[in-house]
Amino acid sequence: MADPSNKPRTVICLGDIHGYLTKLLNLWSNLQSQIDPDSFNTATIIFLGDYCDRGPDTRKVIDFLISLPKRYPNQKHVFLSGNHEFAFAGFIGVLEGEFEAKETWKEYADNEEIEGWYKGEGHEKMHLQGRIWGGWFDVAQGIDCKGSIFDAAPTFGSYGVSHGSSVVNTLR
Repeated sequence: MADPSNKPRTVICLGDIHGYLTKLLNLWSNLQSQIDPDSFNTATIIFLGDYCDRGPDTRKVIDFLISLPKRYPNQKHVFLSGNHEFAFAGFIGVLEGEFEAKETWKEYADNEEIEGWYKGEGHEKMHLQGRIWGGWFDVAQGIDCKGSIFDAAPTFGSYGVSHGSSVVNTLR
């Protein structure tokens, strides 16, 4: 008889949740019902990032993800960061500010006005991705976005503040 500790773990990869808690909970429920309990309860769950923006429940999605290790102690949880989290982290000051000017900076600088980069409190020391994430896209350019080009307005809303609010900087 094989040693159960040598049994291969089930690996589940989930990505692009984008603030949609109901969809995440439905998916989680489906996984739980379709995978045998022993395999599900000991699975390695890899979250591929893009937890925030677009959908209305970023905060609840993050709270759910944070709760998983305690609720499922025998699972292994891996949380990767996507470009949306990278930009969110830049906005709340987790990332260091911009490095000295480089050639590529010139390519981005032309987009500052078009993309409506954040110019509120603390923007001078904010990482470029944070400024883009927290800004307000100029809809006159003909592109339908929810706030920034990252569709970040729903993330601000899930924390009970308006898009671009520097109050979000206190989340660190």
